[in-house]
Amino acid sequence: MAEIIASELLKAVFEKLSSEALKKIGRSQGIQSELKKLERTLTQIQSLLNDASQKEITVEAVQNWLSGLQHLAYDIDDVLDDLATEAMHRELTQQSGGITSKVKRLVPTWYTNLSLSQRVHHKLDDITTKLQDLEKEKVSLGLIVKDEKSKRIYQTSLVDTSSIVGREKEKKELLVKLLGDEPCDKNFSIVPIVGMGGLGKTTLAKILYDNEKVKKHFEVMAWVCVSDQFDIFSISKVILQAVNGENKEFADLNLLQVALRNQLKEKRFLIVLDDVWSESYEEWESLVSPFHDCAPRSKIIMTTRKRKLLEDLRCGDLSSLQTLSDDDAMSLFAQHALGVNNFDSHPILRPYGEDIVKKCDNLPLALRVLGRLFSTKTKEEDEWKELLNSNIWESRKEGEIIPALRLSYHDLKACWKQVFAYCSLFPKDYVLDDVMKDTRKKDPEKYRHMSFVRKEYEANSKFKPIESATSLRTFLAVSVELEDSWGEFYLSSKILVDLLQKLPLLRVLCLSGYFISEVPETIGSLKHLRYLNLSRTLITCLPENVGNLYNLQSLILYRCNSLNMLPINFSKLKNLRHLDIRDTPLLSKMPLGIGKLKSLQTLSKIIIGGDNGLAIAELKDLTNLHGKTHIKGLEKVEIASHASEANLSQKRLSGLELEWSDAFNDSRKRSLEKEVLDALKPHSLSLIKLGIVSYGGIEFPDWVGDTSYLNLISMSLRGCKHCTSLPPLGQLPSLKELYIEDMDEVKAMGLELTGTSHAFTSLEVLELRNMKRLEVWSTRIEVYLNVIVVC
Repeated sequence: MAEIIASELLKAVFEKLSSEALKKIGRSQGIQSELKKLERTLTQIQSLLNDASQKEITVEAVQNWLSGLQHLAYDIDDVLDDLATEAMHRELTQQSGGITSKVKRLVPTWYTNLSLSQRVHHKLDDITTKLQDLEKEKVSLGLIVKDEKSKRIYQTSLVDTSSIVGREKEKKELLVKLLGDEPCDKNFSIVPIVGMGGLGKTTLAKILYDNEKVKKHFEVMAWVCVSDQFDIFSISKVILQAVNGENKEFADLNLLQVALRNQLKEKRFLIVLDDVWSESYEEWESLVSPFHDCAPRSKIIMTTRKRKLLEDLRCGDLSSLQTLSDDDAMSLFAQHALGVNNFDSHPILRPYGEDIVKKCDNLPLALRVLGRLFSTKTKEEDEWKELLNSNIWESRKEGEIIPALRLSYHDLKACWKQVFAYCSLFPKDYVLDDVMKDTRKKDPEKYRHMSFVRKEYEANSKFKPIESATSLRTFLAVSVELEDSWGEFYLSSKILVDLLQKLPLLRVLCLSGYFISEVPETIGSLKHLRYLNLSRTLITCLPENVGNLYNLQSLILYRCNSLNMLPINFSKLKNLRHLDIRDTPLLSKMPLGIGKLKSLQTLSKIIIGGDNGLAIAELKDLTNLHGKTHIKGLEKVEIASHASEANLSQKRLSGLELEWSDAFNDSRKRSLEKEVLDALKPHSLSLIKLGIVSYGGIEFPDWVGDTSYLNLISMSLRGCKHCTSLPPLGQLPSLKELYIEDMDEVKAMGLELTGTSHAFTSLEVLELRNMKRLEVWSTRIEVYLNVIVVC
């Protein structure tokens, strides 16, 4: 699907070309005219992509044309990324007052090389020439400008019931909904059929529509294939024509819908809206406005892959349609492959049929298409075995299975399409036997993404084939083992240094799990890098020039047990969104200026204080912070108002752990700690998990245990040695797990915990550990719980 990749790359390119920062750097470097010329040529080529997407499946020359465009789009993106990074560097340099002698050693080497204009002029001219050559090829390839993005296969209500397998249970359930008299606040209600593509939603709707009881029950019936364009005028016109049999033209939507309302008035109707993709509540309200005067118990069957609109309409049970049972799936495949309903007459082929059904995940569409393919073969075992083991499962030329199922892919946002592309780099359940074997047969300069399975000892020869793959964007070490399983993987520092020098365009670098003790300085030259994963390595620190990675968005340092320091110039990482420093026990303070990284969305651990460390008030600027975080060192907060400035109540955190020092000495101020905890009140609706550790107050503030925390599922109170009583946790409506440990002064667990009304309505587990002075607890607690652990 080169068109999809090229199309998404071009979208990113156009977005960069339109940015003010890029225009500014273009003017300053005297390359504005080249950028304009590039944009014009790209616009001309982009207009051909719709047609190319239709022809690439069958015309090899178009596939090659799109492949060339795809690689050029990568090259363009690299050049524009150079310019954008230069713009960021200049902005940061101006903010810091220019490049002084003290920081010259931290200036990235790529900045001190040839001037930008010298490096970019030649690249832009070469790229534009190649693009113009591609644009000229449109005549020989027969490419034209087409508005239509993709051609859908439209369905009608006609159905051959003899070819349908299974779905008896679903049919009975839906008939009850169609013919029953369920309470409804309108005269019509919706009967949804929801599920992924290829499950047979439309087929099931056809069965219902063709049912004799259904035909007798409803006075008027209409079938509309909606597809991705939710055109209210067209849908209304089809319904009207189905009702009165006339094909009358209307000047506007109002006249059309007035006529439709008159035709449906006081009549019980059934309308099938097949393949609905719209999620707009407003569009729906406009479409159904003529339906409200119909007779009671009218129904609308909606088949869709989307749930949002149905949820907004409060349609009740939205259980997705499931795949076929194993027996039904085998029967459907046999029907299309052998012309019979089972494998009884072909027992030798049954194991292969079972493998195919498993590969197709019992998906009806896939089984029909593959069945028709296998029907063209003989019934010899060798031929079925060969086909089963062939590359058909990755091919896009074998019938319509890929065009039919890729609709879901087309509907994804560009960012999720990129996720799918990266997912393809991971091996599935088994070790791939050195994927690099045949790489020399291809052009390594065109490789963009590479993954490999970690081995215990990595030899230099393993990476030889990628020495020429200088355009690589992804270098991903993966494992087929469980993430937490024991294993030792070694990669020499020389291999790592050599590799990084040869891969200047990397966006993604994952070295997770290797026994690496040092990160080479050359990593600071990877100016395009967005994602750096060094989790579960032995590194003690990162090079200071990591601060030059202006484009870095994700830095994963999870379980780096030896890590004790982050770069001092960390604040230069203005685009950093995710910093994972969980399980880094030796890391004692946050880098200076981390509170200024306003793009941060996830920050797994926050350490307060230390020399030139992070002040709690600095969290106020991290307005995008969400997810889970652990705040340590709260004993260093000296003024409660500073904790208020952190503004946790406005951050949609799902998990929060608040931790003080476990050293209970004379410097601890109990009243201050209560004020600090009170000031750190988190957002009530987003919080799912809460932990409070080594808190030194005598009692908890009112927000702990408040019923406004509707979604709080898990809570732990550990080492709060001065607390004499527990908060009213029994009133939390969703609380399922409660862990209480080392609460030395708590003697009783009574009404102060359970409250006066019905308590612990959702609690399943209560775990008590090392409660030295606990003497009494309410017997009401035992009534509410499934599991109690006392240690």
